[in-house]
Amino acid sequence: IQEPEEKKIALELLETEQAYVSRLHLLDQIFYTELMKEAKNGKTVPEEVVKMIFSNISSIYQFHAKFFLPELQKRMEDWSCNPRIGDVIQKLAPFLKMYGEYVKNFDKAVELITFWSEKSPPFQELIADIQKRKVCANLTLQHHMLEPVQRIPRYELLLKDYVRKLPPESPDRDDAEKALEMIFMVAKHSNAAIAEMERLQNLWAVYQRLGLEDDIVDPSNELIKEGPIQKISTRNNSTSEKYLFLFNNMLLYCVPKVIQVGAEFQVHLRIDVDGMKVRELNDTQFPHTFLLSGKQRTLELQAR
Repeated sequence: IQEPEEKKIALELLETEQAYVSRLHLLDQIFYTELMKEAKNGKTVPEEVVKMIFSNISSIYQFHAKFFLPELQKRMEDWSCNPRIGDVIQKLAPFLKMYGEYVKNFDKAVELITFWSEKSPPFQELIADIQKRKVCANLTLQHHMLEPVQRIPRYELLLKDYVRKLPPESPDRDDAEKALEMIFMVAKHSNAAIAEMERLQNLWAVYQRLGLEDDIVDPSNELIKEGPIQKISTRNNSTSEKYLFLFNNMLLYCVPKVIQVGAEFQVHLRIDVDGMKVRELNDTQFPHTFLLSGKQRTLELQAR
């Protein structure tokens, strides 16, 4: 007889979970443990570096190996008399928020591996040595580390499929739908963490171009728009090239630096968005011009 579709998906969930737990075991119990041991002996890299690379992989491993996998196994063994997984996944979902930290750290971790592999040959050798083992299946550490980043979207897909295939009268319907909703929220949570990380990285890059003046560097600022602009000088009817950065709270009026060492721009003026007014001008000589007035001063600018 044909197995019901929903049982096939539940089994796929179990099988991928078993494979996933062995991947986590490799990351935490082999890579992390052995790299940490050598770091403690002072032979490779600082201990801090190893901790930063692996973030909270130990908590993730413990959770899946000691809790989620055994619960799933129990469910599948009892399937004939109790065909459900929704309740187990509901217990799992809130803990998946732990992934936010791991996912947010991922790019940094890969950079650290690259940087320290060049700087410390013993570190590189140890990684290469572990990668040669059968358990690594000819894949790199970076490749294995990507697995947790991809796991939550995988749960989401499998569970969506599971809910779709459930017969309307299934005892698991309510639980499974609720579980899917919870996983969906968590997936959004880690996407939000990634978006936030990217926002901060981009913001930091902008601050570096501006020369890191202390009062400008604020992680809560949001860059809205940036671009070149012509400043009109009414005195001698000429224009000069300037550059604007518009944040949620301030407008930075900058001059491109001739010698590009360090910062790219020099901030000439900072105008608070609070109380700032913009008015279009109908100037035949200079099209696309507008008057920008703030508490600090008024500028006549021409856009491209």
